Amino acid sequence: QVQLVESGGGLVQPGGSLRLSCAASTPIFRAYIMGWYRQAPGKERELVARIRTGESPMYAESAKGRFTISRDNAKNTVYLQMNNLKPEDTAVYFCNAFLGERNTYWGQGTQVTVSS
Repeated sequence: QVQLVESGGGLVQPGGSLRLSCAASTPIFRAYIMGWYRQAPGKERELVARIRTGESPMYAESAKGRFTISRDNAKNTVYLQMNNLKPEDTAVYFCNAFLGERNTYWGQGTQVTVSS
């Protein structure tokens, strides 16, 4: 069982920035594909970005050019730097660790609200 603990959400004005963090409790963190997803009210959960050790990150179109995903395998942590935030980025953001269909885990979620 892998526990994921997210932090860094909050309220920010449009154009502002936030950095989300997700710490994982697994000794094989580097083996996991780590992702950030989000779910807005009334909408389905969607992928924002994901990263595999040693490979280039993948981003949703809505995140390209504004968000940056990174990981620190020494700290078992994945980050999501979000710049130029827009009201439509408002959602609960979830961290995901994936190592196969029977080996995937979710964090509890952190609220990001972009509003003036």
